[in-house]
Amino acid sequence: MESSASEILLDFPPMIRLYKDGRIERFLGTEIVQPGLDPKTNVESKDVVYSQETAQIVRIYIPPNAAGKLPLLVYFHGGGFCIETAFSPTYHNYLNALVAEANIVAVSVDYRLAPEHPIPAAYDDSWDAVKWVASHLNGNGPEELLNRHADFNNVCFSGDSAGANLAHHMSVKMTKEKLDGFNLAGIVLTHPYFWGKEPVGNEIKDPAVREKIDVLWRLAYPTTSGSDDQWINPMDDPSFGSLACSRVLVCVAENDILKPRGLYYCEKLKQSGWGGEVELMESPGEEHVFHLHKPSCENAAAKLKKVADFINQGKA
Repeated sequence: MESSASEILLDFPPMIRLYKDGRIERFLGTEIVQPGLDPKTNVESKDVVYSQETAQIVRIYIPPNAAGKLPLLVYFHGGGFCIETAFSPTYHNYLNALVAEANIVAVSVDYRLAPEHPIPAAYDDSWDAVKWVASHLNGNGPEELLNRHADFNNVCFSGDSAGANLAHHMSVKMTKEKLDGFNLAGIVLTHPYFWGKEPVGNEIKDPAVREKIDVLWRLAYPTTSGSDDQWINPMDDPSFGSLACSRVLVCVAENDILKPRGLYYCEKLKQSGWGGEVELMESPGEEHVFHLHKPSCENAAAKLKKVADFINQGKA
């Protein structure tokens, strides 16, 4: 008979497995790479603790030959709130490429993962990181690279999947807890992880598939009210259109199960009374976060350039 130690409580391939004895196995996003000089792009990176309380870290990226003030990107990684890290090769390589392409400063945020640290830990950590970044506004923050090079008149938030969810909510939070002098020019939401109880547009209706996504959400947030919770389905939240920025770029992929929700986000944002500019970029024939797994493909290169151009639109 199988021992209780090896009995599986929840299996969510290919991401994560939970055992009845409390053990957790992650199958993706566990590898990490060290910061430093990237030989391919000549981008420099370093790790800095942003919260002494939780010991969480950001990875800061500086482009080659950086001079003066540069647009600032705060990036939140994806992974369903349960896997991945700012230090994985996937995100390290992507940020190196984006920083080189756009000639920007980037701060990639690591946050505590569920189920060990259920939601709202990821949102709390992300806001702590934003406030830490903002502490450099007057040039006297703890990290000299940000004091010297971060242009707080041109800040963007971005993320993919769960990270795009975080970027949206951080923008809403900035309207409630204003950070004087911190100009959030725009947000870039790539293949955003939003969901809901009822299908929207041509979203998949298969109950088994929808239940799988519901299970992943409950894994990250056991006390959730369900898939219409404001964290995962912000479109019906009264504060949905209260974004602190004036520009939004939403990137979707043609074959991504989350594509209809991304389109719905754009539609609802236009109807919200927010008043900013919404752009949509669709990558034909591609799957969820394809650009991270196939960074050299034509569609990934086009997406990288679009994001770089969007960030640089806010330059004075």
